[in-house]
Parts: sequence; structure tokens; C-alpha cells
Amino acid sequence: MKEHKNSNDYLNILRKIENNPKVSQRELAKQLGFSLGKINYCLLALKTKGLIKINNFKKNKKKFSYLYLLTPKGFIQKKNLTIKFMKIKMLEYDALQKELENEKN
Repeated sequence: MKEHKNSNDYLNILRKIENNPKVSQRELAKQLGFSLGKINYCLLALKTKGLIKINNFKKNKKKFSYLYLLTPKGFIQKKNLTIKFMKIKMLEYDALQKELENEKN
């Protein structure tokens, strides 16, 4: 079950990064309801797996900004995770439909 949870977390992060590569870790954490530490851990795991590239650049003299880019491998993994997620949701839906039908009888 933990692997399933991590897959969903990674999929959500990959989606957010694809939509906004300049998103900050703080904003990602806020949008996904994660701690800043969890976002940092997940981003480093995605980088280690070769699913994202992290580029930093100076925004001004006091701060650094990061750009998160999905690699080709990251796009493939995002697609695979999306398919897996949809299959799980369809199985859950079918199970709920059967449960409702059983309650009617």
C-alpha cells in the first residue's frame, strides 16, 4: 500500500511540475498538502530516478530559484502512473457499484 501512496504522490508532483516548472517547493507543498520536507524528499527521489531535472538560477543576489523539468523518462513514468491510477479508480468504482447493487437486493 505504501508503494501505491508514493506513486500517487509522485504522480501529483509530476503533474504540478509539468504545469508550472517554476513552482517553488513551498508552493508545491501548499498545493499538495505536504510538508516542505516531504516535497524536498520526493523531488530528490524523482531526480535520482531520472524523472526530473532540477536547474537553479539566480533570481536576485539574495535568492535562488529552481526550474523543475520532466525528463523523457519522467513523461513516460507520468503516463504509466496515470494509467495505473485510472485502473485502480475503475476497480474501486466497480466494487462500489457491486456493493450498491447488493444493498438493493
